[in-house]
Amino acid sequence: MLYRGSCHCGKVAFEFKARLTGVVRCNCSICSRKGALLCAVPHESLTVLAWADDLSTYTFGNHAIAHRFCRTCGIHPFAEDVREGSERSAYINLNCVEGIDISVLSIFDFDGRSA
Repeated sequence: MLYRGSCHCGKVAFEFKARLTGVVRCNCSICSRKGALLCAVPHESLTVLAWADDLSTYTFGNHAIAHRFCRTCGIHPFAEDVREGSERSAYINLNCVEGIDISVLSIFDFDGRSA
């Protein structure tokens, strides 16, 4: 199914294709502070509709994930693997996606602090 989402102000918009069966709640230092509920999709399933200077990046630790956020409103709608190749993933913050009732999805707790 095709889903659409955005940051709060709408300057960073995106689409992705996925079959949503659950969400991941990661307890790493950044995901827990953001309150992100994530869905991992193949990177090629993500289409960013607004880019330019509106989208910024934050990395930390081993810099394996590029955490994307809107420079205007500060919302973190998704993150991306930075590795090369076809195995890259995008991690969508489902709190930024239109028309999803997260309360009906199973939540998988991921121990990102230990990873």
